[in-house]
Amino acid sequence: MNSILRKPLSWMPLALLGAALMVSVPVQADTNVVVVQPGSGNTVGGQENSLTRQRAAEEKEQWNDTRTLRQKINRHNEKVFDRESARGDKNWDKEDAAQDNFDKCQQSANVNVYWEPNTMRCLDRRTGRIANP
Repeated sequence: MNSILRKPLSWMPLALLGAALMVSVPVQADTNVVVVQPGSGNTVGGQENSLTRQRAAEEKEQWNDTRTLRQKINRHNEKVFDRESARGDKNWDKEDAAQDNFDKCQQSANVNVYWEPNTMRCLDRRTGRIANP
């Protein structure tokens, strides 16, 4: 009796698979591709016309005008950057030198020198002049 039930059930998966394949909807890929062939944009009937040449000349002229403007702006920005970086280097050098002078002033064997934080200088207590520690 078991063998009788197995035969119809063995065909069931194959039958379901076949039905699924028959019922499936065909799928097509949606492609949106633009193919540009050489010469197709600037030519009419294989020959270049005067309108496209004129448009190309105008675009080239506009590109050249904006190019010179871009170059002027870039040169200006480079000058500003150079000025700011030089100013920053000067400030860095001043602060670095002041820190070195502070260290020398604090480590000095001369008891009459002190560090003036407002002027960032090492001064002599007796004379008020700049001291070389």
